[in-house]
Amino acid sequence: MKSALLVIDVQQALFDETPRPFEADAVVERINTLTAKARAAGVPVIFIQHEASDLEYSSAGWQLQPGLQVKDRDVKVRKTTPDSFLRTELEALLASWHTEHLVICGYASQFCIDTTTRRAAALGYPVTLVSDAHTTHDQPHATGQQIRAHENATLPNLDSFGPEIKAVATSELRFAS
Repeated sequence: MKSALLVIDVQQALFDETPRPFEADAVVERINTLTAKARAAGVPVIFIQHEASDLEYSSAGWQLQPGLQVKDRDVKVRKTTPDSFLRTELEALLASWHTEHLVICGYASQFCIDTTTRRAAALGYPVTLVSDAHTTHDQPHATGQQIRAHENATLPNLDSFGPEIKAVATSELRFAS
């Protein structure tokens, strides 16, 4: 099954300001492990960057988090909503590569990760959510750790879309070459 790796919103303004997301540095390290595995298997790596009035295109905060290992052949996609497919070229890119499966990681677990995972499944893509490679900030109702655990438990139980959504740790993930 042809896969693509989506790295969502790991941007300076979201990762480098205090307070930082849950396990921010560890998540970046895990994402680097994932991108290295993907590239070694010939799997496309797509960095998705959010834009908003407080996260302007090309600003310092909009840039990818400096700890990420980004290569020239990686693709970057700009978005303006939590849905990485809405009003972006993502779906066309995936179709041009004949992608059949998505691996998703990044920020923010309860917003862009959740929304993109659901949309991908609705579009017919089986999804592997990398259970320890997505994060978020603490919220008034729950910690970042609790939110990540909630998403890891909830998304794999959505079967009404059809395609399987599963949560797998970085160490267990294998890309077929």
